[in-house]
Amino acid sequence: DHEKLSVLACLSARVGSISDNYLGGWFSYRSSKAALNQIVKSSSIEFKRRKSNLIFTSIHPGTVNTNLSKPFVKNKKVSSPSYSAEKILKVINNLRLEDSGNFIDYNGTVVPY
Repeated sequence: DHEKLSVLACLSARVGSISDNYLGGWFSYRSSKAALNQIVKSSSIEFKRRKSNLIFTSIHPGTVNTNLSKPFVKNKKVSSPSYSAEKILKVINNLRLEDSGNFIDYNGTVVPY
C-alpha cells in the first residue's frame, strides 16, 4: 500500500557516479557523493532485510542555478531551484518499494553507480 511507504531521499549528484565519470576532477565532491550513494544503497539492503516500508534513494537534481553551479555552467542548461524541487518531488511521489537503493535523476531515470 503506497500510503504506508516512507521515503528517505538524499540529494546527490551525477558526478558521484563512478561508472559515469569520464572527466575526472572534483575529487572531494565526487568522493563525498559516491560515499553518500553507498550509504543509501547499503541502508536500503539492511532495511529490506527487515521487510521495512522505507525507501532509500539518492537523487541527482540536475544542474540547478545556484552559487555552487555558477562558475561551471557556461552555456549549459540550468534549472531554477523551484523547478528542480518540483521534479524531485514528482520522482519521490512515484517511487515504489522496489526502487529502494537506486540512484535516480530528476526525470526518474536510474543513474549507474
